[in-house]
Amino acid sequence: MKNIKVTLAFILLLISSVISTAQDYLITNFGAVRDGISVNTKAIQAAIDAANKNGGGKVLIPTGVFLSGTLVLKDNVELYLAKGAQLLASARQEDYPRQPQPKYRSLRDQGGWYSFIYAEGATNISISGNGTIDGQGAKQKGLPNSLGGDLDGRPSNILFISCKKISVSGITLKNSGMWNQHYLNCEDLTINNINVYNHSNRNNDGIDIDGCRRVILTNSIFDSGDDAICLKSTGPAPCENVVISNCVVSSFCNGIKMGTESTGGFRNINISNCIIKPSIHPEKPKESGNPSAIGITGLSLEIVDGGVMEGISVNNLTIEGTKCPVYIRLGGRNRKHRIDAPEPTVGSMRNISISNIIAYGSGNFACSVTGIPGHKIENVKLSNFNIIQQGGLKEGEYLATLEDVGEVIKGYPQPTNWGNLPVSGLFIRHIDKITVNNFSIDADKYDPRPIFMAQDVNRISIKDVQVGSNCNSKNMIVMKAVEDHFLEFNRQD
Repeated sequence: MKNIKVTLAFILLLISSVISTAQDYLITNFGAVRDGISVNTKAIQAAIDAANKNGGGKVLIPTGVFLSGTLVLKDNVELYLAKGAQLLASARQEDYPRQPQPKYRSLRDQGGWYSFIYAEGATNISISGNGTIDGQGAKQKGLPNSLGGDLDGRPSNILFISCKKISVSGITLKNSGMWNQHYLNCEDLTINNINVYNHSNRNNDGIDIDGCRRVILTNSIFDSGDDAICLKSTGPAPCENVVISNCVVSSFCNGIKMGTESTGGFRNINISNCIIKPSIHPEKPKESGNPSAIGITGLSLEIVDGGVMEGISVNNLTIEGTKCPVYIRLGGRNRKHRIDAPEPTVGSMRNISISNIIAYGSGNFACSVTGIPGHKIENVKLSNFNIIQQGGLKEGEYLATLEDVGEVIKGYPQPTNWGNLPVSGLFIRHIDKITVNNFSIDADKYDPRPIFMAQDVNRISIKDVQVGSNCNSKNMIVMKAVEDHFLEFNRQD
């Protein structure tokens, strides 16, 4: 019994010792001033460094406005923003030193390494609380770069590279100079219950998950000028084993997107139970580069720079007010992920399942699944689609025939390349095996176009189709170079 008591006392002492090492570090104790004017970079960084040096801890940002430049997060440090706390990015370019070239090479090398909160190679880091990170993006000015734009110098709110065990929760992120959050080549990333509002500069994505493994993104709200939730692969690492669920998404570009950068590919991605709706932002900023007043796509899956996309499951999306509900594209832009890399070959897409899609208030861009000549998308399953479009097109307001639809092999992938296709429901081209089950379509005003169009397709099955009174039920499908097909339509006049 005595030995048991001694052992228990030792365990309690050990636990107490571990707990005591995880201290709180209040930034005002390191000289930070909450006046929104004084630049607090050195004070806040000192708190982070102290927490890291002592084995880890929580860096506390209390209520108030704290102005700062780049902060470098380190191992075992939690950055905690209390309710009413605002971490405000400096508008001075000199407060954002260009970070050293990361060991992981990617397309971002050509755009610069500037960020408000930065980490490379860190483990067990987190940002949490109830406060706000404001990047003051409208004041962030860029510099010319090798990509031909002004990405250099405009900081993201968060840039984490090759980090492990990351958690971001509870906070609000807004007004970044570039992409709001960029997680590059990271592992074990959990993002929960964040609120993102990003309408202040060009390239204002809500979040970019880039070549990351084992990612969970849940219960969050995004409203952005550019792509809201974007999975990328700008380097050799694949984006894989990613779960996205229970998010509300708004964008003037693409709601949920994979691409355009696709070097390392995408594997085992599960997206479910999300709502895509119009932005609450009063108008599309001219500086965004996209003049559209509504989102371009609800869901966009793209491989255009090499790489493999496979094992994609999308279920239960509600899409309101986008030009095109669903866009799937295999292309041949073949952009290098770094200047000295060999030009990639055309990639591949296979085993894609999309189900339970409700889209209303949609523009007149049909959904599409398209490869390019000699490169077919393989094994696509679409089921339980319910689409209501604007309709009202007249002859001359859409492409007249299948032959009018260009391949656009090298172009930037987006449905605006074609405009209004000669089909209202679904355009299918260069596909090997596609099944479409329970597809319902109608329009607010009459649309004279056929429902389906298929070209260069092997093994196509379309059944259980419902056509509303404002769509052309007398011309269900146009086919060219189609082999092994099964069609079963339920006409409704």
